[in-house]
Amino acid sequence: MSKLNLLTGTLLKEIIESPINGEITVIKSVAFGTYLSVGNLTQSGGILQEIWKKTLRKIRNYKLPARNTTRSVAGGEISNCLILGLGGGSVAKVIRKYWPVAKITGVDIDPKMVEMGKKYLGLGELGVKVVISDAEKFLATKSKFDLICIDLYLGDKYPDKFEKEQFIKLVKKTLSPKGIAVFNRLYYGEKRKEAALFGEKLKKHFYKVDWFFPEANLMLICRS
Repeated sequence: MSKLNLLTGTLLKEIIESPINGEITVIKSVAFGTYLSVGNLTQSGGILQEIWKKTLRKIRNYKLPARNTTRSVAGGEISNCLILGLGGGSVAKVIRKYWPVAKITGVDIDPKMVEMGKKYLGLGELGVKVVISDAEKFLATKSKFDLICIDLYLGDKYPDKFEKEQFIKLVKKTLSPKGIAVFNRLYYGEKRKEAALFGEKLKKHFYKVDWFFPEANLMLICRS
């Protein structure tokens, strides 16, 4: 499906129905390029990719201890990355830019979202190991990751189970000793209080939590 809106400069490429996310809309915009939208919120591509680009650029500039040495290097030694909430692959694209040889595993519960990412956003060209699974169930594996990016919204809803201590503990357990976890939270209106409370909760589990505010989001950068 294609429909051009001359007033906004957007091209409606396709609309599909997902049993998990509901209606997924693929839009091509003059300002933001091609992106996937659910409930009028960008889920992959567009402004969301810019948010992750700013956040991961900040992490790349951190001075973190490299493995098996007292030497510090920019961005540490990030070689194994996990994305919880892969969507169409926005985060994977940024990781591939900043850490070109890193192994990337992307987990998403919605195969329709991944399908649209491969069709419109180049996800299939990024060398990502794609796993269709619930994020919490995946964390039961024994793999360790240097960087975990958590972006688990369904539209504008952050599922309750991903707020719980059990999930946070699983994320920390899955990090390598010098690893970093990044939680993306919406930060506008009533969601500001929810995001802030979640940030305070994270402080109980990680030795350092940086609060970073790109656009209308709060990115909680946690060090194990």
